[in-house]
Formats: sequence, structure tokens, C-alpha cells
Amino acid sequence: MTLLELLHLLRKKWYLVVVFPLVFAGATAVYCWGFMSNDYTSDVSLYVLNKTDEQSSNITSSDTTASQQLANDIAVMAQSNRVIDATAQSLGMSTLKGYDIKVTSATTNRVITLSVTGKKPEAVAQIANELAKQTADTAVEVMELKAVNIVDAAQVPNAPSGPNRIMYTAVAFLAGLFFAVALIVLLDLIDTTVKSPEEAEELLGLPVLGRMPALKGKGN
Repeated sequence: MTLLELLHLLRKKWYLVVVFPLVFAGATAVYCWGFMSNDYTSDVSLYVLNKTDEQSSNITSSDTTASQQLANDIAVMAQSNRVIDATAQSLGMSTLKGYDIKVTSATTNRVITLSVTGKKPEAVAQIANELAKQTADTAVEVMELKAVNIVDAAQVPNAPSGPNRIMYTAVAFLAGLFFAVALIVLLDLIDTTVKSPEEAEELLGLPVLGRMPALKGKGN
């Protein structure tokens, strides 16, 4: 099927191209705005301070690289079972299940960012701050660092961070459009009727000599 033939099919069944995307997008929008609850995210920043930093005032490139590697190690430690379980126990929770924890470490500095996402704004701020504290204490104990200081404490978020309802609705619209095109092509493939003299010539291998007009009823 050529592109021109596909466009011809879409023009003939344009109502399917309109209806399906609108139905898909409309149903998704109703679900997103009517039933999906908001997500809230709170961030806390940590700064890694190595013991060797106070021993020498001259910071070399190797020192910077080593410090950045320490930051990466601490970022991994922040998501360990030891730190997460200690955080939950300190807050009187059995588990942090239901909260999404994300840890990022920049490649050009020693700042680590802990992000906690959940349904309750007050809870995500409390968990983020406690998670930062437990991460700092564990890193100092295990890695023998001088300190892991909290730069910016987590604050209670004022606005939701998700879900991205507009994106979900747009994806549903595109899915409906794809479904409509696929359905139109499928209906054309399973339709075995001859629609034009050209198709009859191609199927029979004989030229069409004439056309018979459709018979009208007796009452007409």
C-alpha cells in the first residue's frame, strides 16, 4: 500500500481518525484528573567533607577526583537497606514502601541530592531529612569521613510534582490515532469486494468493456 492509497483510505474513513483519538484522550484525561492522586517531591542536599581536606590547603585534581568518587559511593550507600531501614525505624515506620527515593551525585562537585516522592507532602519532607541524617551518620562511620553536612534541608512541598497528566493524555491521543490508522488498514485488507474497474481488470486480467448502472426499484 502506497502513501497515496493510505491517505485516500484515511479520507474515506475520516470519522474513525477523529473519534478514536478523542475517545482515548478523553478517557485518559478523566482517569488522570478524576482518579489519580498527586505526587509530592522533597529534596535535601549533602556535602561530602573528607578528612584530607583539612590537612592540606592545596587541592589537586587527584583530590577532587577522589572526593567525587566518595560522593558517588555515598549516593549508593543512601539507597542501601541499612540506611533505608534505619530511616524507617527512626520515624516509627515499618518500611518506606510506597515512597520513591532517588539519589543523584554530580560529576563536577561533591554535592549529593536526595529526593523522596510520595503522596503526602509532610511525610516526604520528614523522610528526606531523616534519610539524609542516616546517610551522613553511616558514611562517617563506615567510610571514616570527617563529615557529611546537610546543605539544604528538605522543605514541605507546596505544589505537586506529578503525575504528568498532560503527557499521559497526549500519549493516549497518539495511541488512539495509531489505533484508528491500524483499524482502517485492517478493514481494507479484509475487504475483498471490487471497488473499481481498475481492480476488476487487475484481478481478472481482462479489460473492462462497459459499466452497468445500478438498477432502481420499481417504485422509483
